[in-house]
Amino acid sequence: MAFTVTSMTDQWVLNRINFAGCWQGPGTWFGRDGSDRLDLTTPQRVIDPTTYVIRFSDADHGVWDGSGLAFTPGGQATYAINRQSYNAGGGCWQFEGAGGQSSLRLDAARGRFGHEINLFQGRSRSMLVLLWEPRDGAWWLQAVGAVAFRCRDAADLEPERPTCGTPEALLEPLRGWPGQAESLRPQPGVMARASDPRSVVFEPDQLLRHDCSAVMPDGLVFSAPERLPDSACTLEIGARLAADRFQQVSICFDADGRLLQWDRSSFQPVPLS
Repeated sequence: MAFTVTSMTDQWVLNRINFAGCWQGPGTWFGRDGSDRLDLTTPQRVIDPTTYVIRFSDADHGVWDGSGLAFTPGGQATYAINRQSYNAGGGCWQFEGAGGQSSLRLDAARGRFGHEINLFQGRSRSMLVLLWEPRDGAWWLQAVGAVAFRCRDAADLEPERPTCGTPEALLEPLRGWPGQAESLRPQPGVMARASDPRSVVFEPDQLLRHDCSAVMPDGLVFSAPERLPDSACTLEIGARLAADRFQQVSICFDADGRLLQWDRSSFQPVPLS
């Protein structure tokens, strides 16, 4: 099934472009140890394989089928997806080569504040999941998951990218790379459009802005508050998708914990003359 990205491509079509396929890879999950310390070096679970099969029968209808799921009873789920009901709550977001879903606000009644970020390079898909939960009057980061998906429909499978030792070691070589950034604001349905691209320059300190910063499997890196503040904040997620490509997603919230916008930036080195 072939797609062409145009200025009129809506969120549903971008969802199909990004996610259609049979995605499989190891899911690595981190959490809190027996002393309630967030351990981001030793996984609590590795679910291999984790598999998401996303097929579309026509332009407006499809099926999502998953197994190896960390938070679903029995680890499996299947449900229909369609244009009419897609993104009814406004928390789904798509750019060309990046997409996911986000909690739009803090809500103790829901018991979880979560974000799924997928960064694509060809038919590879690096997925990061961040989950906060309320406890003792505050929201604490409880679980972090990374899945190195590869599309089994592709002729050639890209190998899993190596994990760099520290966030600084991963990001410092990228300092000064030029890039383009786009922004998208939450809007239910499929008609939200990203802003026109603007020029940006990569600065590691801009990404590593929080007390909790870590590298994850498959070239992923993130920086987020372990305890959500009572002020505006931005969650930062990135991935070194190739030797010459770094992609970053910033998820911006106001002081009341309401999601304002997603920013996606894509950086590449200056070509040698």
